[in-house]
Amino acid sequence: MKQEFDFSEGVRGKYYKRYKAGSNIVVLDPEIASVFDTSEAVNEALRTIIRATKHNKSPERTRKARRSR
Repeated sequence: MKQEFDFSEGVRGKYYKRYKAGSNIVVLDPEIASVFDTSEAVNEALRTIIRATKHNKSPERTRKARRSR
């Protein structure tokens, strides 16, 4: 390990609970990220898309329907 890394004042497990709770990190392409001011704006846009696609989604075909072709 490089000598410039100084962990002498590090705290073991400092972020353990936060990590255990879970976190999803998504990296946006720069041209996409430039459209949004905040992460809340990104989340609201995604929620809008999810609502729209759930509303317009056609029912999935069942196995039985697929077999009878």
